[in-house]
Amino acid sequence: MKNYFITATDTDAGKTFVACALIQALAQQSKSVAAYKPIAAGCQQVGELLINEDAQLLSQFANCNQTISEVNPIALIDAIAPHIAAANINRELSLEEIMLGFEHVLSISADINITEGAGGWRLPLNVNADKTTFLSDFAIQSQQDVILVVNMKLGCLNHALLTYQAIIADGLQCVAWVANSATDETMANLAENIASLEQLLPMPKIAQLSYYHDPAISLHDKICAAANEIDLTPLGI
Repeated sequence: MKNYFITATDTDAGKTFVACALIQALAQQSKSVAAYKPIAAGCQQVGELLINEDAQLLSQFANCNQTISEVNPIALIDAIAPHIAAANINRELSLEEIMLGFEHVLSISADINITEGAGGWRLPLNVNADKTTFLSDFAIQSQQDVILVVNMKLGCLNHALLTYQAIIADGLQCVAWVANSATDETMANLAENIASLEQLLPMPKIAQLSYYHDPAISLHDKICAAANEIDLTPLGI
């Protein structure tokens, strides 16, 4: 069993898109893949459930028959920083609750578990004078290997290096990175920036994903196309 934590240089970097594409690529190799998105802020009420669009996508691509609540146990309605969204409804986010959900995912005994983080590496779970905890503390406690999604835009070199350095300082392995064009705005000197990152980051680049412009192609088909661009070889799969 392998466990990967997907993080990114910032929010809206395409973590869900990359995570789903990675799950699809693994499924095409006949792997069983479970998905976990411990926290999602920005949900819609559907019956008795709060449904997050990203968590729903993950549940559609994972192939272990998980319920949406198993994929995403902490769902918050406001699309704001999760610790603030939780505080607004007098809820406290805890590592214990997140670990409990992850232990349930592990009990499925999939070949591979893909966890998608929220925001960037240092997403706060709670902020107080006594002790601040971050979602990265969960990645540390669960000892997952990290895959970094780099949003290819101005400033990404700095963001990628700082994120990588924080992951390593936390004692985890950053095993791969993905160059992702998350918007239709093409970065100036994209090839040169990717080449720089390939020199600056010591782990392998397993994919370079372009933005899919064609509105006639469904999101599902775009993710499947992206899956074919992922090189699983550096992950030993």
